[in-house]
Amino acid sequence: MSASKRWSPLVGAAAIVVGAACLLTTCVAPSSFRAVKQPRRGHALGGRLAVVFSERYQIDLPGVQWFHPFDTRKYAKIYLKLNTAGLLRPETVFVPGEATPEQIRRVHTDRYLASLKSPKAVARYLEAPILGSLPASLVDSGVLRPHRYATGGTILAARLALKYGIATNLAGGFHHAKPDTGEGFCVYNDIAIAICTLQDEERIERALVVDLDVHQGNGTAECFAGEESVFTFSMHQGSIYPVPKSQSDLDIELDDGTDDATFLAILRENLPNVIQRARPDIVFLQAGCDTLAGDPLAGLAMTEKGIVERDALVIDACLRRRIPVVMTLGGGYTRRAWAVQYASIRNLIETYGLEGRPPPYPRRKATAGEKLYAK
Repeated sequence: MSASKRWSPLVGAAAIVVGAACLLTTCVAPSSFRAVKQPRRGHALGGRLAVVFSERYQIDLPGVQWFHPFDTRKYAKIYLKLNTAGLLRPETVFVPGEATPEQIRRVHTDRYLASLKSPKAVARYLEAPILGSLPASLVDSGVLRPHRYATGGTILAARLALKYGIATNLAGGFHHAKPDTGEGFCVYNDIAIAICTLQDEERIERALVVDLDVHQGNGTAECFAGEESVFTFSMHQGSIYPVPKSQSDLDIELDDGTDDATFLAILRENLPNVIQRARPDIVFLQAGCDTLAGDPLAGLAMTEKGIVERDALVIDACLRRRIPVVMTLGGGYTRRAWAVQYASIRNLIETYGLEGRPPPYPRRKATAGEKLYAK
């Protein structure tokens, strides 16, 4: 997810002040969001596709998102659109709990986790200088806890994929977080934590990570360096962050300006061999949409259609081989990033959850409260 960028602490502080004025309106969750707050079971669409989401993914510091390239409301926008389009209801969604300290420590060192008690350290990892001047308790509850819930969402999605075949977490893909440090807007490597959790539970032995975010999955590569049971595959733009790159089991560097046809051709050529080499019990797809043309932190030239096809290509390849697959959302920094990923998830629902049938629920307009909450 990301590239280096700096913002003025004064501008950021102003965002907090302005955001505080909106606190009562933006932090009061509408009923459609309150219904996905407490951990509970949902319903797999078509008995094949589980959707995981929690209202607790929301970064609870209004105003921060206005001065950071990552849209902290992206997850809420996708959930709301799936809801109003009639593709799911709140009771359909599987709601995760928070990742536990024991699960997180399976990947991250105690020294690194201790550093998260420092707002300045968190501000550095997330490239959000305004966090450095806030109380540690507020940074934990407003920023780190949502990341822990998103990590819990990837763990739950992984378990559900083993049961139903496909699961998507409407968050996650924090692939820059390393065992001993955070960076690139990432503090917990949710994919690595989910894999280690499944291995500890003896649900799987081997896993494959297919990372198609525009930035290399350097954190995931380092989490599993030398680990034969996990194969890491990353296709990414070669000329941008991270520099230097880490070493995945297979890295493919793409030229600036790579378009749909080129990207998909390279993926089709390599994916079967990657799956054969990995021999996975489960596949994790990091489906960042910062490969989209015009992304401010990247330089590829994919279209929305190409990204939807890209994600479907990976899902189809796994299901043809009867391999469970988990989709996480990763990066994407254009104003339309959420809509691109909505289109991809909608395609999965229509293909595997509905199998060509119309949406099961009535379409409706979002309420004013929902629009404000997800804005």
